[in-house]
Amino acid sequence: MHGINGGPVGGITVTETPESTVAHLWGEIDEALRDQASSALTRALSRDLPVVLDAGEVTFIDSTGVAFLIQFLRIGGEEGIEVRLLNAPAIVTDVLTMLGLGHMFEGGQVQSTARVTGSDEEPPLVRS
Repeated sequence: MHGINGGPVGGITVTETPESTVAHLWGEIDEALRDQASSALTRALSRDLPVVLDAGEVTFIDSTGVAFLIQFLRIGGEEGIEVRLLNAPAIVTDVLTMLGLGHMFEGGQVQSTARVTGSDEEPPLVRS
């Protein structure tokens, strides 16, 4: 999807560091980003390093965006890769809570180390 000026209104960029892979989510995380989400998932999880989903600049998320987050968690858990959701604004945490999925990002039923946090603090690492 593009904004009024023709530019994108959301996106996912991946940054690789020696210690982790960071997927920066910004703007509207929805169906329009399906290809970017698939590419980010493949790139991040292929490195076999911890993954950080930085949602600090997300302004909107729909069911496709939620599915992207869950897919990261599930595949990361299956592969034994640590996945964390950081800097999630209320627009993200409220949707996850409303759908009854907040527990998935708090080390709940999904084998993962991710958790929802609304601050810049690093969540504790929990090994599955």
